Amino acid sequence: MHQDAHEFLNYLLNELADILEKEVCVAKSDQQTSSPSEMVINGCISKGPQKEPLVTLVHKNFQGILTNETRCLCCETVTARDETFLDLSLDIEQNSSITSCLKNFSSTETLNAEDKFFCDKCCSLQEAQKRMKIKRPPHVLVIHLKRFKYIEQLNRHKKLSYRVVFPLELKLSNTVEDADAEYSLFAVVVHVGSGPNHGHYVSLVKSHNHWLFFDDENVEMIDESMIQTFFGSTQEYSSNTDHGYILFYERLVASSTS
Repeated sequence: MHQDAHEFLNYLLNELADILEKEVCVAKSDQQTSSPSEMVINGCISKGPQKEPLVTLVHKNFQGILTNETRCLCCETVTARDETFLDLSLDIEQNSSITSCLKNFSSTETLNAEDKFFCDKCCSLQEAQKRMKIKRPPHVLVIHLKRFKYIEQLNRHKKLSYRVVFPLELKLSNTVEDADAEYSLFAVVVHVGSGPNHGHYVSLVKSHNHWLFFDDENVEMIDESMIQTFFGSTQEYSSNTDHGYILFYERLVASSTS
């Protein structure tokens, strides 16, 4: 069976989080003796109000927070809503970069006509501006490049071979609380193939300051410059079908100065 690497990644992270949460719950249950005043919720003993969700290693490493801001253009009231994420899916354009894709992700959108926003302060539908920004960046930033686009005229998905540059060092400029968050690329999942319904996946992983190329059971060391060959093509039709699909960036820890 053919499976999408991004869908599998989401399944894997959520499944791991569920397993780890259940293990913590079982451990807590074994340590406590239930009483009539205690409730068992999802296998965990709970006293009184339910506490915050458990934070597993998956959450600590991969989970970040996005904030969705909507500004009413009539009364200027800003409504903000936070939501968690394990990866970011970015729309891509020809001859772009991860930095430009992130800027587009956080660009301001105007809500008008049929898409007007209901403002609680105005108690009516109003024109508004909305934008999505990274409020708390994760330790491991996973970026999914949306290379498979549905084309209505063709009534099917098409693979976009656009050239998208992903730098070895990435600085997030669209965060709310930490504008100096810096990341280093340490892994890339590459889709090999001309279409979304068939193909192959290979991976590039940085280990002990060396880049390794994984193709099923075959593993070889490669030069860092080879990463550029997976950026994509400047031409719509190209013989090169190997394109970066999922990027993994690790947050750099700022060194303390004396």
